[in-house]
Amino acid sequence: MVITNNPFDLGREFDNIWTQTFTSASTTYPPYNVVKINDDKIIMEFAVAGFNKDNISITTEKNVLSIKAEKQETEKKTYIHKGIATRKFSRAFQLPEYFEVESAGYEDGILYIDLIRNIPEEKKPKSITIK
Repeated sequence: MVITNNPFDLGREFDNIWTQTFTSASTTYPPYNVVKINDDKIIMEFAVAGFNKDNISITTEKNVLSIKAEKQETEKKTYIHKGIATRKFSRAFQLPEYFEVESAGYEDGILYIDLIRNIPEEKKPKSITIK
């Protein structure tokens, strides 16, 4: 599939880039959802039960979103069954062109990262008056 350079043809570009990014990931931990609110807003949801927001770091650099988490066990526990994974993780996602992190939140074991499309003024369409 060809990726267009037109920033306003986001549907095809978004589907292609995000599908390639997410389906080629080598790990599935932690599980996550990608919710398309509209062409300009995306919400990523990560299931991070067992971590608190102080255990998680989110960074962006050169259009790459990185999420890392590590929990230090302070007390030794003897588990009969341990089904809640709290192993450290590091995930990275290539963001589509002009997308950036707007905000992040944590509620009920879910990490939310809001992404918005921010097109520079010089790249937006202009109306030309005919003289």
